[in-house]
Amino acid sequence: MSKVAQRVIYFAGSIRGGRDDAELYARIVQQLTSYGKVLTEHVADKSLGERGEAKQTEKFIHDRDMAWLNEASVVIAEVTQPSLGVGYELGRAIDMGKPVLCLFRPSSGRSLSAMIRGAHDVGKKFIVKDYEEKDVGGILDTFFAGC
Repeated sequence: MSKVAQRVIYFAGSIRGGRDDAELYARIVQQLTSYGKVLTEHVADKSLGERGEAKQTEKFIHDRDMAWLNEASVVIAEVTQPSLGVGYELGRAIDMGKPVLCLFRPSSGRSLSAMIRGAHDVGKKFIVKDYEEKDVGGILDTFFAGC
């Protein structure tokens, strides 16, 4: 079995923190499918509103997502839209020893939390990359080459 076929990816992006980037998430998730199985494709669902999965309880969502995070071999997070949930997922991923890639768009005019940017660990397990969308493929290639 190839490394790509074995790789399990947890994609994190804002849901209740704001859905302005949902279409971007969909394009990133589409690219991620060439690197492995994406457990959290629903994050990119453009029909998912800021209330999230309204038919599920918070407990169900938490437990399911933590099970997926535990199953994942890597975590990719789009962190431009501030999100308490994404921050929580990143902290848990660090505790689990997962390789993490955070993608941030400076062109948004936002500032990335110091708790995320300050965790950047060059060449190790927590990478923060400023990017433009046209660069995502190359960033993913470099990240996955090291996993």
